[in-house]
Amino acid sequence: MFWTTLIGGLIATASTGVALGAALGLTGLIILYFFSNGATSLAVDAIWSVFNSFTLSAVPMFILLGEILLRSGISEKAYSAFSPLFRRVPGGLLHTNIAVCTLFGAVSGSSLSTAAAVGSVAYPEMSKRGYDKDTVVGSLAGGGTLGLLIPPSLSFLIFGALTETSIGRLFAAGIIPGLLVGALFMLYLLVKCLRNPAIAPRDPGTGSLMQTLAGFKQIWPLLALIFAVIGSIVGGLATPTEAAGVGVVLAIFICSIWGDLTFRKLIEAIYQSVLLFSAVGFLVLGATILAQSVSILGIPQQILGAVAESGLGTYIVLLIVVLIYLILGCFFDGLSLMIMTLPVVFPLLTGLGFDPIWIGVVITIVIEIGQVTPPVGLNLSVLTALTKNEVSLGRVATATVPYWIIHLFMIFILTLFPVLALYLPNLLF
Repeated sequence: MFWTTLIGGLIATASTGVALGAALGLTGLIILYFFSNGATSLAVDAIWSVFNSFTLSAVPMFILLGEILLRSGISEKAYSAFSPLFRRVPGGLLHTNIAVCTLFGAVSGSSLSTAAAVGSVAYPEMSKRGYDKDTVVGSLAGGGTLGLLIPPSLSFLIFGALTETSIGRLFAAGIIPGLLVGALFMLYLLVKCLRNPAIAPRDPGTGSLMQTLAGFKQIWPLLALIFAVIGSIVGGLATPTEAAGVGVVLAIFICSIWGDLTFRKLIEAIYQSVLLFSAVGFLVLGATILAQSVSILGIPQQILGAVAESGLGTYIVLLIVVLIYLILGCFFDGLSLMIMTLPVVFPLLTGLGFDPIWIGVVITIVIEIGQVTPPVGLNLSVLTALTKNEVSLGRVATATVPYWIIHLFMIFILTLFPVLALYLPNLLF
């Protein structure tokens, strides 16, 4: 009866066209009313507890930080600094795309912002140089997903707030897997361009090592911003909220002097940040109500008991969870999917013995795949728009298939060697 009410309630509310947050919240209230003796007031307590969380207050600040960087034009400086580094490597600017996405992801925390900022600079330049357009947008869509894995990450922030997991440990856990995924992206591009050099025309220009290193002087303010934000959190000098606040102030200062941030662009960044956090906050509100109803009825424990009785192995259950995420990722954006499923998935996986920090990294990687799978893959839509429909959504989706296969491979590697995600958190905390 419970599952009928849960699934039926979600379908019925969502089919009316209401926002996903409302669908989740209304379903949770229905469950509380009919299965918990009308204890709908418990939802208010749960909402107050989550929104009064100091951790969640970091989310709007990091969103604002990403919006400021997106409008400041500093992605152009970062791109010009990295370009000479890969001039002699087969693939050239394709590797620059991945490197700059990694760098930009380390300050924006958003997959969408990363893909948009780097893509707006890279695509026109690479099209002009004769690069294969499908390969270009594929690298940008794939590289953009690093914005969710490389800290600071909105995914880690929301995961930590909803599961009461250390944000600092989550940020530290994302560093090694994020760099490994970026390196695998570059390896794939290297092999592809060695097999078909026409994809990426070689740059005839030459430059000395000193000239290449001199170009990195352009990005020291960005590196300083990364160190100030991530270093202060990982080093235990500041909470995520404090570090985000300092990051916003530094970003405004740096982007006003070093970039082309104006007062008008700052107001636009604040406005867009309010809109985005309102959407995220509404999702969190609805998911909190649903989580409360599911928790009170002991549903995660019942599922865990059913799994134990079924004889399914721990890793078989993990595989099933990953497959469900992959399917749902085709229809929901990543953060919505994570917020919606955590009330059941987190207790289930921790009950099976998986480390909460490790779970955060794996779920983040899985929802990254959703960013590049149609029909809802947001990175695909952004890049299609950036190309002014020169590359269709279907072509972008096809070009990103190797990148989400690499993400799946990374999950496999992390399952075999959890230490890759847990080494830095255990070392630093």
